[in-house]
Amino acid sequence: MGSSVEHSSGEDTDVSDSETEEYVEKAYEELKNGKYQVKISDQAYTCSSQKRNARDKANHLALAKYLESDIGVDAGPSKPSAEVDALADQDHDEMFVWPWIGIIVNIPNNFKDGRYVGESGSKLRDQLASRGFNPTRVRPLWNYQGHSGTAIVEFHKDWSGFTNAMSFEKAYEANHHGRRSWLAKNEKKSDLYAWVARADDYNSNNIVGENLRKIGDLRTISDIMEEEARKTNKLVGNLTNVIEAKKMHLLEMESKFKETDSSLRQLIKEKDNLHQAYNEEIKKIESSARDHYKRIFNDHEKLKFQLETQKRDLELRGQELMKRETHNEIERKRLAEDLEQYLDVARALNNAVKNCSLQAAAEEQRKADENVMKLAEEQKKEKEKLHKKIIMLEKQLDSKQAVQLEIEQLRGKLNVVKHMGDEGDLEVLNKVDLLLKALREKEAELGDLDSLNQTLIIQERMKNEELQDARKELVNVLKEISINSHIGVKRMGELDSKPFHNAMKRRYNEAEADERATELCSLWEEYLRDPEWHPIKVVNINGKHQLAIPKAVINEDDEKLRDLKENYGDEVFNAVTSALFEINEYNPSGRYVISELWNYNDGRRAYLKEGAEVLLKQWKFLKRKRGMD
Repeated sequence: MGSSVEHSSGEDTDVSDSETEEYVEKAYEELKNGKYQVKISDQAYTCSSQKRNARDKANHLALAKYLESDIGVDAGPSKPSAEVDALADQDHDEMFVWPWIGIIVNIPNNFKDGRYVGESGSKLRDQLASRGFNPTRVRPLWNYQGHSGTAIVEFHKDWSGFTNAMSFEKAYEANHHGRRSWLAKNEKKSDLYAWVARADDYNSNNIVGENLRKIGDLRTISDIMEEEARKTNKLVGNLTNVIEAKKMHLLEMESKFKETDSSLRQLIKEKDNLHQAYNEEIKKIESSARDHYKRIFNDHEKLKFQLETQKRDLELRGQELMKRETHNEIERKRLAEDLEQYLDVARALNNAVKNCSLQAAAEEQRKADENVMKLAEEQKKEKEKLHKKIIMLEKQLDSKQAVQLEIEQLRGKLNVVKHMGDEGDLEVLNKVDLLLKALREKEAELGDLDSLNQTLIIQERMKNEELQDARKELVNVLKEISINSHIGVKRMGELDSKPFHNAMKRRYNEAEADERATELCSLWEEYLRDPEWHPIKVVNINGKHQLAIPKAVINEDDEKLRDLKENYGDEVFNAVTSALFEINEYNPSGRYVISELWNYNDGRRAYLKEGAEVLLKQWKFLKRKRGMD
């Protein structure tokens, strides 16, 4: 609900300004006498009329005076609707002092210690603020005699400040303490007089005029509104350009996203194909290994059968040789008997020579010689047979050695089955079985180790995630509290804007330098976040391409960095390269600024233990402090 004053004057004729004060007093007395009914509300008091004559203004001033003096309600406007009323009541071509300034005169002062002293500006400001005028500052004016009894009231530069200033003026006019009452010659002056500074005050040759000319200018409401409109249009234009630039940037990002998404899909497809080819190759290798072991086993079985066959043949040949050796022993015995017979004959001949004549002896000798020749011939034949048998046995021995050599060669071939050895076929099979059994045990042990390794990897990943979460939480806590310690939070990869401002101040004025520095700094922040920009020099070490040492890592032939250094100097160049080092070290994949727990004394990444110790010290300090309190 609002408040209203019901009247039945019925007069619609305009009243001159000289009669306004009389109407104000008359309406005020009628309100005090209860002629008009006033409805009280907790909301703002506003006027609903867009056109008001002097009589309406007088009634409203009387109502404001009645509400403040007799009811104790603050009638000062503080809502946007009051701003509209304040602008509607004023001539837009009237000259005001801008920023909005109020003037207070007749401030009480006392002569003390050779000069005048009066109330402070802060006290006057608090009094005006309590009445709803919201001044930003009240400045008493001093001259060589001391306090001049006047003060300047400063309001906000916006339209709410203008509304407060006009309410300030109307409140004093309602009490007959406005500018017109102050300049009237026939009235006795008491209490404070106040009004809003205009052209007459600005051009006056007194202490008020001098101070107004120092801090303000004369401007009309129309000029200020036009200037605000120009600024608004300029701001709208700039924002439109920024929006268009952002739209273009968004389109570029969408295009890059589509390209990246397409590349990622292609990579995923290639990865799947490689994985499938790898699985197929593994299957082929496993199948080939199985076939290989199967062939080895089959060859082993064949070799085993051949060895057994050859072993039986060798045993048969050995038995045959034993039989032949027995036969040769019998032949030797027979030859020995024949030789014994020959000796007997020789002894008989000797006896015959002694007992018979020479002729008979000769005949006997001849017969004996013939027998001896026959025996010699037979012995020669037997020797030839024995020699043939010996040759045959030697050949059979050579054949046995050849067989043994073949066995050794076969055993050498069997080395493909994990060095099976040369101790015999059964032992080889046992070794093969032992090796296969050991292989299966090792495979089972390897499977157990793989399972254990996977378990340890999962546990390590979980512990690492817990540590990373604790580190992030510690960084968040240190962001929110203020601790005087060498352990704190550093934003890694953040671009220092101070060198940009210093470089621009050498070229432009302060206002333009700040704007251009901000634009240049924002541009390089975009470059730093660009994943396609890699100003990293690659060097050749031991025939392999590796990243260079940090001090030599920047490629100074990079076109962007070279232009930056030539146009803006080493300070800006070093700021950009420093941020680039930090991004490449702490967030090379994301390429954006991250917060990191930092040891400023050592210039390194702080340990989690160091951050926990700092928090513990802070907690103990706060605990002791609360105990002392």
